[in-house]
Amino acid sequence: MLASIASIVGLLLVGGFARPSYNALPFSAFDASQVTAGDTSLQVDLGYSIYEGYNNATTGLNVWRGIRFAASPTGRNRWQAPQVPETERGTVISANQHGPICPQNQNTGLTFVPLNSTGSSEDCLFLNVYAPANASDLPVLVWIHGGGYGRGNGRQDLSALINANNDSFVGVSIQYRLGAFGFLASDEVYRKGSVNAGLLDQHFGLQWVQNYVHLFGGDASKVTISGQSAGAGAVMLQGMAYGGTLGQSLFRNSIAASPYLPMQYGYKDWQPSQAYYAFATMVGCAPSLAYGAHPGTIFDCLVSKDTDILQNASATLSETGKYGTWCFLPVTDGSFVQDLPSRQLLRREINGLNLLASNAALEGPAYTQPNITTENDLVGWLRLTFPSFSNDDIAKVLLYYPGSNDSVNPNASLYASSGTSEPSFITQSSVATGQQQRAFAIYSETTFVCPSYWLAEAYSDSGRTSYRHQYSVPIALHGTDVPSFFGPPSPNQSPDFVNAMMQIWGNFILTDKPSIPDLVANGISTNNTQTNPASDWPPYRINAPYQLNLNLTGGDPYPFNLSYIKVNLTQYGGPNLRNNISLVDAYTWEAGRGYRCDMWRSLGAIVPE
Repeated sequence: MLASIASIVGLLLVGGFARPSYNALPFSAFDASQVTAGDTSLQVDLGYSIYEGYNNATTGLNVWRGIRFAASPTGRNRWQAPQVPETERGTVISANQHGPICPQNQNTGLTFVPLNSTGSSEDCLFLNVYAPANASDLPVLVWIHGGGYGRGNGRQDLSALINANNDSFVGVSIQYRLGAFGFLASDEVYRKGSVNAGLLDQHFGLQWVQNYVHLFGGDASKVTISGQSAGAGAVMLQGMAYGGTLGQSLFRNSIAASPYLPMQYGYKDWQPSQAYYAFATMVGCAPSLAYGAHPGTIFDCLVSKDTDILQNASATLSETGKYGTWCFLPVTDGSFVQDLPSRQLLRREINGLNLLASNAALEGPAYTQPNITTENDLVGWLRLTFPSFSNDDIAKVLLYYPGSNDSVNPNASLYASSGTSEPSFITQSSVATGQQQRAFAIYSETTFVCPSYWLAEAYSDSGRTSYRHQYSVPIALHGTDVPSFFGPPSPNQSPDFVNAMMQIWGNFILTDKPSIPDLVANGISTNNTQTNPASDWPPYRINAPYQLNLNLTGGDPYPFNLSYIKVNLTQYGGPNLRNNISLVDAYTWEAGRGYRCDMWRSLGAIVPE
């Protein structure tokens, strides 16, 4: 049976609810006399429950971990839109431990991580709050974790970022259903439940912030949502939610670092439908089985299954799919997600006001098939990755990503491209050259980089403002920028660089602009106050598409190993690292990246993205 399931999933490229009200959530009346613990300064009464946080003596912040923001998505609530938590006021709940993480998938990229369900539960819709002592009407940062919509959790510590910005905002990190639990889709799921349940969880969490963050000292009118990878992809989709009709009702600003845009199919298209049937077959809910032991539909049978069985099937199907892809992902549902990002962003149908978008220099290596050494290998990979492409489409891609060498010199020098001169990253990087790097470049741009460009363009119209940057610290692989947001610095980052990055985020959260003082941009330890482009960061405009390139110079070389790159790599670290920030044209960057992103947009309907 597994062989037949794998054959179905191997063909997959990736692996009706009404618009909600934005009034206060409809909690039942409660009797305050039922509370058994006395009030303290860190007890917060949410109506449905009372939570008591704690003060972290090291950071000085008040912290509440493991706050339930939605009812358990189990039993009848499985694959349904999130529901209001049940009232539980018999005792004060200690908020000093994280809630369970959501069931995880394997990592399907080159850096394979085995399934680990430790500490996970299907009942996982919890969030965490970090607030300065005596906070009052402060801006709010909401963090949405990444992980390909199949892994990750909301346990990212936001303390260092808040401290680096003089304790001037409140932080909230949320969790959402993952894998098949959050993104199972088909016509039957749509009719009997909710597709995109994971996105609805995020949306519900943002509603919770609107209703309750004032109790923690936050200002609900000054919310910035943020994320990296799938978290940034979710930021993009929340920005597109309900056709962009929500305005600033849930958030004002967005930070999208390397927004992940996989193939986005319609909820009842062939690919998500086949994943649905393969999933059902694997857990014993194939039609013949479902109608026998479990009268009713496949969906009813799935609802009756144990969590462990479903989690194993979700993880296994993602593992048997195409290289570097996930099986269960956001879909176009016609309501919450109404169109492909490549199209809707062009129409500027978006929520929120201001955007900070970014990408890493080398997004693709972890998720791109290795051992591509000839152009024939590259064409074969393109046909597998984009099965709807005609010969003309493939020829167009090769034209926009030129590279005539048919083999890779095993002794070729590995170094980062400059971005402004040849060779560009199309054929040259710190990890690969030639045809392999061509593949890395194609995957990088179509999946992570171009969505960040499309977002920046969408928020660059009258009344909105967007800013862009690239993280280029060698070796700038996907996700290596995250330590610079939250600390501590990784070995190839300096404290000065991380401080600058944290203040970029902080100033954007506080002032809607990411500009930082010259001294911070050049590096506090240098005492250098010369003018730096980061101190007067220009907005991104289609007619002036400027971005900052954030890099470091100097440092001492040290060996760096990646399990999926069988060559000797080098990074630089140590006390001699110096901030190197420059202002560049994002459109002509890396031999005309803007032109290539326009090309991918023209192919968006058949990618689809």
